Amino acid sequence: MERVKSADGVEVSFERYGAGPPLVLVHGSFSDHVTNWQEVRALLTDRYTVYAVARRGRGETTATQGHGLLDEARDVAAVLRTMPTAFLLGHSYGAQTALAAAALAPERVRTLVLYEPPYPSLASGIRPRLEALAEREDWDGLVETFMRDVLQIPPADVAEIKASPFWRVWTADAPATLGDLRALATYAFEPERFRALAMPVVFLVGSESPRELYATDALAAVLPQARVVTLEGQAHEGMTNAPEQFVATLDRIFRSPT
Repeated sequence: MERVKSADGVEVSFERYGAGPPLVLVHGSFSDHVTNWQEVRALLTDRYTVYAVARRGRGETTATQGHGLLDEARDVAAVLRTMPTAFLLGHSYGAQTALAAAALAPERVRTLVLYEPPYPSLASGIRPRLEALAEREDWDGLVETFMRDVLQIPPADVAEIKASPFWRVWTADAPATLGDLRALATYAFEPERFRALAMPVVFLVGSESPRELYATDALAAVLPQARVVTLEGQAHEGMTNAPEQFVATLDRIFRSPT
């Protein structure tokens, strides 16, 4: 792991691997800098110099309490400022973080790719239930509730995930993810604030995802160089469920972003 200091003194860690144009990755919730990208790592290594950022409480990045989404955006901006320019990709909560980081260091971002950035109100209705489950350290219950009632994953699919190795990944990260949900709930999200972003912005969406959960359309309507690319047959975890399709899509985007 390599490290850089964020604006507030937090030590931000990231893993660097591969060769080629720089690509900064910002992982989502219920995952970290390794697990979010583990299925695409080998494919990316052959094409890009990857900087996989570990957000707060993951990897060797400082774990803080009460931080906001903009604090994590400053962490990502600190990594971006270690290189002249880079492609920047964020997934889910990491997409909202990457968007805010691009606004802080726009001169460092060649192309910004956002995979289903959630609305801050995503889990507002069930946060008290999630907090109660966390209080009891019922991480299995928290993950199952989030999958079923927030992401709207059908019960049969939840049961299939519970029987897979990915369940342990989600439950292991659940305490840190609770911090993500708290930060998201207090984030003053205003799509208009990003209208000045001049770099190409590409929104990835899964054809099977509930579109209303994500801020894709609200942001695409105001960003000057935005377009939407659909991952056919995929939902919110395309990089895990269809790694070849995901990386091939990235290659096309970075070759022709507009």
